[in-house]
Parts: sequence; C-alpha cells; structure tokens
Amino acid sequence: MTYDRRSFLKTLAGAGAGLVAISRLSEASAAKGTPITVYKTASCGCCKAWVEHLTRNGFSPTTHDLPDLSETKDSLGVPNALRSCHTAVLGRYVFEGHVPADLIKKVVADKPAILGLAVPGMPAGSPGMEVPGRKDAYDVIAFTRDGKRSIYAKR
Repeated sequence: MTYDRRSFLKTLAGAGAGLVAISRLSEASAAKGTPITVYKTASCGCCKAWVEHLTRNGFSPTTHDLPDLSETKDSLGVPNALRSCHTAVLGRYVFEGHVPADLIKKVVADKPAILGLAVPGMPAGSPGMEVPGRKDAYDVIAFTRDGKRSIYAKR
C-alpha cells in the first residue's frame, strides 16, 4: 500500500486525538485490541515479526508499507541516532524500532512528558528479533521533541 505525504500528514494531525479515541472504544472494538499505526517497509521480516508481537500483546496494528521511511521519521521527530527499521504511532507517542509491547502500554497509561521510546539498532532478543539461544542486553531510550534522551528501561 502506498501512503502519500498528504494522507500521512492528515493521519498525524489526527494522532493527538488518538488517546481520546482509544478511551471511547466500544467493548467490541476493545476486544480487538488497542489500535496502533506502524510504518515499515514491505520486505523487512523483523518488522513483520514485531507487528505480530504487538498483536499477541493486545494491540490491533494497522500497517503502512513505504519504500522509504526517512520522511516519516523526520515528520514524527525521531532523532537520527535512534532510528531503526520501523516506526509506530499511538496517540501522541512515537515508538521506534523493537520496543516491547509492555513498555508501549506503560507509556500510554503513565503519560510521561516524552515524544516516544526507541530501541536503536536491532538487538538480538528484542521483540521481533528473537534468535534461538541469544538475548542481548539493550536499552529502551525515551526521547523528547527537543532532543533530550534518557534510559527508560533496560532489557
């Protein structure tokens, strides 16, 4: 599916209302999972595995396959040093790379004053990057729109 810039910007404009919309889901919709939008490339297997991780953990992802995610990441404010292979948006928050689903839920529930979370690179053992017999330690980084970064969690 192609996703042009105008459609993308309209999606971003409505993203701020995402948390309000989530709180108003009907019971039937809630049973399907929490809506989250994922931007990825069509050919990336670990992106697909991460989307499956989200689904197994109570989310209802809508995916948009793009040939290049640079403009999307720029528009969302993802710092270059934190970029990975896919980007997700839930409400006012951005999730970059292989962020565990439990931390996405925590951010949405706690509403910290951050723009989002990132797992830079593709650490083995992170969601979507499971490797039999290997699980690397990695940091989940919180970032703000003005560029501040801090370790949100260690895994």
